[in-house]
Amino acid sequence: MIELMSIPRITLDWTEWIAWEEIKLDARHEGGVIVPNRVSGVYEVRHEDDEERLSIGRASDLRMRIKQGLVRGKVPHSTGDKIRSKEDISRIVIRWAATDRPAAVEEELHRRHVEQFGRLPKHTKHT
Repeated sequence: MIELMSIPRITLDWTEWIAWEEIKLDARHEGGVIVPNRVSGVYEVRHEDDEERLSIGRASDLRMRIKQGLVRGKVPHSTGDKIRSKEDISRIVIRWAATDRPAAVEEELHRRHVEQFGRLPKHTKHT
C-alpha cells in the first residue's frame, strides 16, 4: 500500500545571531537576552565568523534548552557541555526560531547542513 503525504510548509522567523555571553546574562538584572519561555522551536550555534554550525537542535522549551542547558549548564545538555569545554565561547553566536514542529525542522536543517558541508554539525551526533 502506498500512502502519499502532503506536509504543510513551515515558516521560520529566526532571531538575529546573538553572542553566547549575552544570552548567559540574566535578562532581568544584567541586561541579558530574553529567550522565549515555554515555547517550542529550533536553534543553531556557530562561531561568529563561520557559516558551518557547531550544533543544530530542537527544544520543547527554548529558554530551558538554550539558556539553562546549552549556555549555563544548569540542566543537562551534552552538546552544551562539549561546547563549553572545547570551544572559545567568546566567539560563539546562537539564533533560534519558534515552531510547533521542531522535530521536522531540525531534521530538515540537519539535511541541509549535510548537503552543504558533507557532515552533521561538529557537536551533533545524529538527526
